[in-house]
Amino acid sequence: MFSILIPTYNNINYLKLCLKSIEKNSKEKHEIILHINDGSDGTLNYVKSNNLKHSHSIKNIGLCSSINTAFNHATKKFILYAHDDMYFCPDWDVHFLEELNKIGHNKFYLSGTMIEPNSGHIPYNCGDSIENFDEKKLLQNFKSLKFYDHQGSHFAPHLIEKNMWKKVGGFSEEFNPGDCSDPDFNMKLWNEGVRIFKGINYSRVYHFSSITIRKRSDIKQNKGDKTFLKKWGITHKFFKKYYLKSRTPYKGPLNSPDKSAVYYFELIICKIKFFYSLIFKQSEKKWN
Repeated sequence: MFSILIPTYNNINYLKLCLKSIEKNSKEKHEIILHINDGSDGTLNYVKSNNLKHSHSIKNIGLCSSINTAFNHATKKFILYAHDDMYFCPDWDVHFLEELNKIGHNKFYLSGTMIEPNSGHIPYNCGDSIENFDEKKLLQNFKSLKFYDHQGSHFAPHLIEKNMWKKVGGFSEEFNPGDCSDPDFNMKLWNEGVRIFKGINYSRVYHFSSITIRKRSDIKQNKGDKTFLKKWGITHKFFKKYYLKSRTPYKGPLNSPDKSAVYYFELIICKIKFFYSLIFKQSEKKWN
């Protein structure tokens, strides 16, 4: 049904758990495509010995490049991007499929709902690492946790139609290793007329909260907020607040922002930041 793209960087135990959850808790059969960064922890040997579809880079090429590389091998109509430290809860795909049947076109961005130890859409602690992960507790309780279909989602796992993915060019690699790449992706979709940005309440995953970033000191985060500002002329927070209306209850396809006095005030602040970034960049060039 879906081509599931999962980038991974020497995170073999979490990857195994992620793949196990997809196999165990999916109603449909999906195509899984991994991108292996390095893989010297045993990931590459594991993937090869199990004949899993994958691409590989000797070094870590960053999240955005990894996703785009994996996409080149996708054969299904719908593309789902996920993290390797996610556990997919039962029937996660059923709720995506139900939503697809309602929409009937390709101008959409759907995402699941994240359960996390201390944050996420639903804060609920079933362990913050694979060592203390309580799978039984999660499976007994994930359905009863209160939440709602939400507006303006910009988190993985997210589902896009393949031709729309191609149209926007996938993930923008200037955001490697990944900070602010999701709202940038959403902005590109917005400019193509997408107005359905819906988080599906009952399509749930447990997320160990970016375990790769937390456990590795060699990954230096990009300044994605500055890259977004220079690219689009507004901050990613402004975009999520006024365009996507993120984390508010879902009320249907989005409209253009309500342009109140507060909207214009915050827009002016964005433009001041934008022009300051341009001036600062020119000053750097002058003195270098």
